[in-house]
Amino acid sequence: MSEEKKGKLMLCATPIGNLEDISFRVLRALKEADVIAAEDTRNTIKLLNHFDIKTPMTSYHEHNKVEKAAVLVKDMLAGKTVALVTDAGTPAISDPGEEIVRQCIDAGVEVTSLPGPAACITALTLSGLSAGRFCFEAFLPSEKKERRRILEELSKETRTIILYEAPHHLTGTLKELRDALGEERRIAVIKELTKIHETRHYLTLGEAVRFFEENAPRGEYVLVLEGRPVSEIEAEEKSRWESLSVEEHVRMYMEEGMEKKDAMKAVAKDRGVSKSVIYKDLLGD
Repeated sequence: MSEEKKGKLMLCATPIGNLEDISFRVLRALKEADVIAAEDTRNTIKLLNHFDIKTPMTSYHEHNKVEKAAVLVKDMLAGKTVALVTDAGTPAISDPGEEIVRQCIDAGVEVTSLPGPAACITALTLSGLSAGRFCFEAFLPSEKKERRRILEELSKETRTIILYEAPHHLTGTLKELRDALGEERRIAVIKELTKIHETRHYLTLGEAVRFFEENAPRGEYVLVLEGRPVSEIEAEEKSRWESLSVEEHVRMYMEEGMEKKDAMKAVAKDRGVSKSVIYKDLLGD
């Protein structure tokens, strides 16, 4: 089949609260598409009705994403254009949309993304925390072992951290974060983004736990957490070796799996000296 006859997939970002945030380009795409694949058709029909869009819809969600993506890819290979929307925000961000994107790429179907609202980025810009480097964790896993592993990773993360949480889990999650990251770690707790009752709390984790123990959480939350200070990590690393001799310091890295040459380079970096100084020390010169 020729390239000209193929359809395409359009990832259409939709408002996360305020309908005025939709773009002209997305509105045109939704009107011109052959079909709209929606995470929840009951939710999307409200958006379509508001803007008088009559394009037919089909359901595409977490529980049918693999099989339905295959059907939609077949339609696109036959020439149809599919507009993909999530319940709110940008498709494929913590969303089943990533599956159909993957299948389209594998099948040679064109994929284009029409930018617009994303709760994680909107919250980051409101947080007052560093936005130069950040990581997006979405929802913490529910499985206990995996959850502990992720929390352990986050305790060492130096970038700003963005999480989502539902109201009935918020206080418990804040307690886990406090225990893993410390009472004094700064957090922005933001709910109902772009809506009339948008609320922002700028707190420490200890303060956040106390606040939501006294004030029942309502609405969907985005948590933006300060990363661990690099200076704190450097101090912790230094405490591992500052009482060691150069020989013991090199052995420490070798016991962690480094080759001797690489271990010596690491020791030189730790101690702020040249490699030749370390070589001489080990040789007893």
